[in-house]
Amino acid sequence: MASAAESSAVGGMRKAPSLEWRWVSTEEEDDEDRAGAGAGTPAAVGAVGRGGSFESEDDEDDDEEEEEKEKGRKRLIRTVPSVDWFDVEGNEVSVAQQLDDSEEFDFGRTMFLALQTLAVVFGDIGIGPLYTFDVMFNKYPIVGEEDVLGALSLVLYTLILMPLVKYVLVVLWANDDGEGGIFALYSLICRNAKVSLIPNQVQSEKRMSSFRLKLPTPELERSIKVKEKLESSLLLKKLLLGLVLFGTSMFISNGVITPAMSVLSAVSGLKVGLPNTSQDAVVMISVALLIVLFSVQRYATSKVGFAIGPSLLLWFCCLGGIGIYNLSLYGPTAFKAFNPLYIIYYFGRNPFQAWLSLGGCLLCATGSEAIFSNLCYFPVRYVQYMFVLLVLPCLVLAYLGQAAFLIANQKSSEQVFFSSIPSGVFWPVFLVANLAALIASRTMTVAIFQCLKQSIALGCFPRLKIVHTSRKFMAKIYIPVVNWFLMVSCLGFIILFRNIYDVGNAYAIAELGVMIMATVYVTIIMLLIWEFNITKVLSFVITFLFLELIFFSSALSSVGDGGWALLIFASVLLMIMFIWNYGSKLKYDSEVKQKLSKDLMRKLGPNLGTIRAPGLGLVYSDIVKGVPAIFGHFLTSLPAIHSIIVFVCIRNVPVPVVPQSERFLFQRVCSRGYHMFRCIARYGYKDKKQEHHSVFERLLIEGLEKFIQREAVELSLQSEDDVDSDEEPPTPVKIIQAPNGSLYSLDVPLLADYAPSTELIPEASCSTPQHDPVVDYAQNLELELAFIKQSKRSGAVYLIDNPIIKARKDSWFFKKLMINYFFAFLRNNCRRAIMLMSIPHSNMMQVRMTSYV
Repeated sequence: MASAAESSAVGGMRKAPSLEWRWVSTEEEDDEDRAGAGAGTPAAVGAVGRGGSFESEDDEDDDEEEEEKEKGRKRLIRTVPSVDWFDVEGNEVSVAQQLDDSEEFDFGRTMFLALQTLAVVFGDIGIGPLYTFDVMFNKYPIVGEEDVLGALSLVLYTLILMPLVKYVLVVLWANDDGEGGIFALYSLICRNAKVSLIPNQVQSEKRMSSFRLKLPTPELERSIKVKEKLESSLLLKKLLLGLVLFGTSMFISNGVITPAMSVLSAVSGLKVGLPNTSQDAVVMISVALLIVLFSVQRYATSKVGFAIGPSLLLWFCCLGGIGIYNLSLYGPTAFKAFNPLYIIYYFGRNPFQAWLSLGGCLLCATGSEAIFSNLCYFPVRYVQYMFVLLVLPCLVLAYLGQAAFLIANQKSSEQVFFSSIPSGVFWPVFLVANLAALIASRTMTVAIFQCLKQSIALGCFPRLKIVHTSRKFMAKIYIPVVNWFLMVSCLGFIILFRNIYDVGNAYAIAELGVMIMATVYVTIIMLLIWEFNITKVLSFVITFLFLELIFFSSALSSVGDGGWALLIFASVLLMIMFIWNYGSKLKYDSEVKQKLSKDLMRKLGPNLGTIRAPGLGLVYSDIVKGVPAIFGHFLTSLPAIHSIIVFVCIRNVPVPVVPQSERFLFQRVCSRGYHMFRCIARYGYKDKKQEHHSVFERLLIEGLEKFIQREAVELSLQSEDDVDSDEEPPTPVKIIQAPNGSLYSLDVPLLADYAPSTELIPEASCSTPQHDPVVDYAQNLELELAFIKQSKRSGAVYLIDNPIIKARKDSWFFKKLMINYFFAFLRNNCRRAIMLMSIPHSNMMQVRMTSYV
């Protein structure tokens, strides 16, 4: 207990290693038990705190074990994989907080979250009554009461099955630490199975409760088989990545269609209030409203978020009130539609026309994916309660009221919603409807921002500027480039099609593409992570995949009426994401293959085969493990290298602000005499990354000094039992004193005239045998700190790697086209973290080394 407390005090917050279940034979388990007894605990894998010595830098993960070939008795146990703790801690800080469903009830906070949830999550699905029946009955006229009841029954059960059962009750629980969306599903799978083809991703950690045996169950055994199949099949890994890219492209396309459809259908109500209004006027007013919407999008994300909550609440009350009015006016006949037999009668009378109407019927469920994507950091329970208690009842009443109106007015199949509004409240409801349409457009835009943020983090989309507009809610973000791109695309769709019918056809295709992908990924999560009974899994996937494919076939039948434009748009987005992911992976693989090994660094010696000149060299690279190849280029090309080298990697962590005390994590590279360190600079999403380079240097030096001090304390307290057999042998480090009193390191040829002092700094050793002289860590610490201060006074130089990636000459034509032109264009126009600092050109050395992949 004492040692654990000391380690926690020195190293900060300690994370438990991730756990895995696997089958082991009796002999293997006995070997592990003996190894565990020697180590003290099963988890004794050399995990050290932040100030400790990390030696797992070049070790490969031990998770990829050979398949068990023995047929002896096997048992299912929890194991601890080898973890690069430096890499893991680089993604986490102790101040991360999330909303907790178990917090004490607070009425004010509850109402605030309820209104925020209504505004952010349900805006899109709440606008469905404006156009659902219009699009359904556009293909053919209403013949009788049975047609209306059949269409209404389809709408009601679609509304119950898709948004309620699938998304609200099932899919919402598949969130990835509060994040929703198609990429969150993929990320959740990747963190529980090694199926990611995206480089440099850190697997999630799970809290370690115990190392106990667990009796195998059919569900757990099936989960292990699914995991092994996914991890062993490269084809399945590529298929999973391809599906998530396709789903994301369809979701972004959905975000372009939503504003066009919502605003155009709301403004079309003018034709009911002012019958002489032309379609050109409707289009121009819609364009003007959308321009205003996207222009204030940044402020709407944070400032207007609370104000639009009551507005949307008023809209849902209008839907329910108008529905009740029509039911009381035209009678309760519409309630017959709750009998699902009317769906059968509907298809029996005219199967083809009923099948064509399915595409329009799905419009009542548009916004279902937005419910999940906009989940963000809202508690799942809030979303579920709001949907069941308010949103769903109001929507059902709205559709029942419209059906009652249609039964009594079978000739009025256009502008059904506005035609059913009582004349005395038409204009107030018209204004609220337009406001709700703008809110729905904003809801989908925010969902796209969230989706792109996740895709950028996973390396599937070019890096863009992301502005966080709230210190309390991480989900409230704004991406300027995407905002204006969506505006231009949305205006293009409105001007191209000019009516809600063609836009509605494209809308259904986009929504269904996302729904099908969500069904596939949730099914995998049910098998792999939730370990559901196979009956539940089959019921889910068969029911929803069957329904969605039928709806999709109906939507595809109208490709010529408007769906073609959306498919082209989605294909372009898919190509961008594929090219970026493909090029990024080739770039990362090339950097990993070319990185310098520790053996080479040892052969070069502490002087690295060149002259160590006074100063601080900050080498920026995207790779976390190993010495980047660009450093070898610096060694061979420059006449000298700096006396202190720090390999810097910038990472963003999901917290608002990272305290300065936790900004930097350090690790030694090679032995003490090399004066080489690895550093992870962590930033929260509200941290100012445009800090001046001098401030960055000062904070980095302070963090490095604290690391060395903490390391010296730990080494001085280390006992003989803590010896690490893989520790490098001690290497004396010479400190050279110049005539002016400056301290320099190593045997440097240009400093041969200087007289080296007789003091030596022994390399850090994990144990001090009793017959050896005692190491004076305090004296070594003072010398090394003095050496760092002298290097700081000499100045810092930023050595930045900006490689040029080209396809090899023998590559196929399309690979050359993608890498040499498209990927190069995307890389040259995306953002780099290091470029945010105002580094003077005199302190920066940027190397463009060409790598052939």
